[in-house]
Amino acid sequence: MYENLSSSDAEKLRILTEIRQRNNDVAWMLCDYLNNNPRMITKELMAMANSSASLPEETVYLALLTVFCGLDTDNNERDKQLANDYFCKAVHKLNPNSYTENPYYQNIKIPEIQFGSWKLTDQKYEPYEAFIYQDLITDSDFKEYPRIGFFDEEFHFPSVMENEHEWMSIKPSELETSQAAIDTIEGKVVTFGIGLGYFTYMATLKESVQSITVVEHDKAVIELFKRYILPQFQHREKVNIVFADAFKYAKKEMPMENFDYAFVDTWHDVSDGLNMYLKMKKIERLSSRTKFIYWVERSLLSGLRWQIFDGIIENVHSYDDAVRCLSYPSLQKFAATKLSASIQF
Repeated sequence: MYENLSSSDAEKLRILTEIRQRNNDVAWMLCDYLNNNPRMITKELMAMANSSASLPEETVYLALLTVFCGLDTDNNERDKQLANDYFCKAVHKLNPNSYTENPYYQNIKIPEIQFGSWKLTDQKYEPYEAFIYQDLITDSDFKEYPRIGFFDEEFHFPSVMENEHEWMSIKPSELETSQAAIDTIEGKVVTFGIGLGYFTYMATLKESVQSITVVEHDKAVIELFKRYILPQFQHREKVNIVFADAFKYAKKEMPMENFDYAFVDTWHDVSDGLNMYLKMKKIERLSSRTKFIYWVERSLLSGLRWQIFDGIIENVHSYDDAVRCLSYPSLQKFAATKLSASIQF
């Protein structure tokens, strides 16, 4: 490996390989904490750790989180580096008002009801509970920073449960990760999946959005939306609901509709999204005048980046070539043109 590279480029690629490992280490630590112990940091624990109230809450929270994620920053230099390079940039205290003042929270009231195997309900974050609130950040050397948020008070949010499993919720992450698409769309828009109608509702509030077509494959979800949520929309005349499979619709019906924008959000989260993202990217070309926007695309492309990483570094002729191939524009092009995650040069 690296035989055709200068010693300088070979060293840079070695460092990049280490960064990939550190990214993975941090991601697994935080994933384990979020899945198994997100409420370990409590109001009482925060008060004990900051009894003099002399430190900012983010500083105290960060110190506790690094310990609970298994880092020994006092005695292990690598752990200290991970805390400084990653955790310090990842963790933020959030202001609940910035979310509760959102038009959807203000105007759409979700009833507590059972609807077949579905249930509309209310869930909450406890004070200091950790959660992902934004898409991944990647810096110029490909360090990746998950975005971990917390509130210092209870935060309630509407949710849809299917057989007691969360299927869709309007959490801060939904607001944050949809905002760029909401800011961008105009004209004739299509979106895939209804959920609780957050994106659809926010789209209808924009004067520049002429109409929004919602493609949903579950009749029960459509009925739930039509009965309990759509009647609360101020501009429901803009909404057209189509019962169809997302990919079949994108192949057969969508090319004839001449949409200006498409917002694709057919996955529950990043863990199940990459294959569906790659599948839809291949279909983009059939609607060439439509601008496609994908939910949490940066996180999905991160998964693709490290999936094809070994193939790239074994074949590039310089470090700059590797950087170009691993950049977001190249990954987007790769996703749209390759049939699988096996790199071809």
